[in-house]
Amino acid sequence: MKIAILALVVMTVSLRGWAATPAAVSGVVRDAQGVAQMGALVQVMGPNAALVGTAFTDLHGRYLIANLIPGRYQIRASAALFVPALHGNLQLTPGARAVVNLTMNAIFDAAAWLPAERRKADEPRDDWTWTLRSVANKPILRVFDENGDMVIMSSSAAERARPADKARAGVQSGDGGFGTGGIHNVFKMDRSMPDGSDVEVRADVGAQTGPYLRAPSTSLQAGYQRRLGFAGAARLVTSYQSHPEMMGTGGTRGLDAIQLASAQKTQLGDSVDLEVGGTVYVLRGAGYGMASRPFLKITAHPASQWNAGYRMATSRDLQSYGGLDTVELELPVGVMEKGRMQMESGLHQELSLSRKAGRGLVQVSYYRDNLRRAMLSGGGQLEVADLTPVAVPGASTNGIVADTATGSFKMLGAGYRSQGISLLMTEPITPGLWVAVEYSTGDAVAAPEDKHAMQLETVAAELKTRSTQSATIALKGRVIHSGTQVRASYRYQPEMTVTAVNPFAAFSDQAYLSFLVRQPIRCGKVLPDGLEATVDITNLLEQGYRPVLSRDGHMLFLAQTPRMIQAGLAFNF
Repeated sequence: MKIAILALVVMTVSLRGWAATPAAVSGVVRDAQGVAQMGALVQVMGPNAALVGTAFTDLHGRYLIANLIPGRYQIRASAALFVPALHGNLQLTPGARAVVNLTMNAIFDAAAWLPAERRKADEPRDDWTWTLRSVANKPILRVFDENGDMVIMSSSAAERARPADKARAGVQSGDGGFGTGGIHNVFKMDRSMPDGSDVEVRADVGAQTGPYLRAPSTSLQAGYQRRLGFAGAARLVTSYQSHPEMMGTGGTRGLDAIQLASAQKTQLGDSVDLEVGGTVYVLRGAGYGMASRPFLKITAHPASQWNAGYRMATSRDLQSYGGLDTVELELPVGVMEKGRMQMESGLHQELSLSRKAGRGLVQVSYYRDNLRRAMLSGGGQLEVADLTPVAVPGASTNGIVADTATGSFKMLGAGYRSQGISLLMTEPITPGLWVAVEYSTGDAVAAPEDKHAMQLETVAAELKTRSTQSATIALKGRVIHSGTQVRASYRYQPEMTVTAVNPFAAFSDQAYLSFLVRQPIRCGKVLPDGLEATVDITNLLEQGYRPVLSRDGHMLFLAQTPRMIQAGLAFNF
């Protein structure tokens, strides 16, 4: 009996000593890009949000809060210009040493709003975006050590011990867009560095698909991005493209382009975002041409739900920092006119005011365009005679460059001025899908209303500028259960027009019925994981075609956007 009582006393004393052992919590605070945040405030809160302990992160984003009484707590991290990150339901047992890593999102990047950037050839790119991106906090991951005492928690799926590499190999075919016809073998590789920087490389080698080809078309592109200070970032993309399938005025063959595109963003104080950058490129055809196309974008946040912005752009392909989400740059086009290489040029200026409505957005914009030279698109088989320069009174240009692989061509038309308004409304319809409606007014280049077929050598003189309007409804996002990624739109404007209304708008390159679908292919264990099919169609119904007669009398056409159908298979690994 005495032995039992003595054992009970010893056990009670031991349990009291064990219960008195304090617990501790530590971890690292990072932003959504994985960069450690120095000086962030970390708070431990008990029941009823009572403050129990605080700490500031060090140079490496680390914190430690010790001497905590065992119990249930919440951990909160906050810093200027960031949305606080909160982890709840943390159960600390006596003597526990918990590690809780927290990720904070930047205030102005916490929500994903449309409109997106102008459509790239491989959009949607949910799996192929740069590492530097704001995302919502991910579910908590718990890992216990061998003794069951250590628990590691992370509020971000970006927490990983080593950089992630992605690679993608694919084959795509179809008539493609301008300069992307025939069969193409594409390889991409994305490397994320431990310091938060990112490198992406892309190679595209085409096949010989026509009698004019001296060699397959080739595109080699590389991109790099890195953090700049507390809230800035920079991107740089270089590109070399060779297209021997091109034929230009005078019967010259081949078009080569070297491009250097850069963009930088930063925050000025607590309420202004600044984006600046541009593209410099050199073209070689029958001659050489060089151009620089800068952009500037300023966004102010006078209130939590309001944004006001100014945007200046000189190229429709790159108008913002987000325009370099992909290293795949559009092929710049130049035509020979009077012995000189001439390229499209212009100036777009825009003032916008937007308000966040729930998870959606309402935006109204006023813009002014001064297009000094406008590039027109067309299709049909051109003969050598059609590419012979002819001086026609009243015609501003006869320069043409043709893609023999796709049977399409571009010609340089006269410039024009335009101004108008644009109204955009977006709203999520499911957690992964967004719908957008856009309405724009302004001027566009139009064919004569009598519907007669224009002559190729005088088409530039017959086209006139007219005031008109356009309307777009678009759907973009991912179907969660099937993994299908989709971007579909119908953009209407009068069929007499051969250029877009508000050509610098997000949906201006998606005339009439267009869509892109990327579908993961799963078949149990029969097919490997990572297989994916892509279908990309622009102007499916071939609307807006205006007839043009070549010199020998066969039919060509001009269109705001000629029909393009492209499909392919890719493997992600």
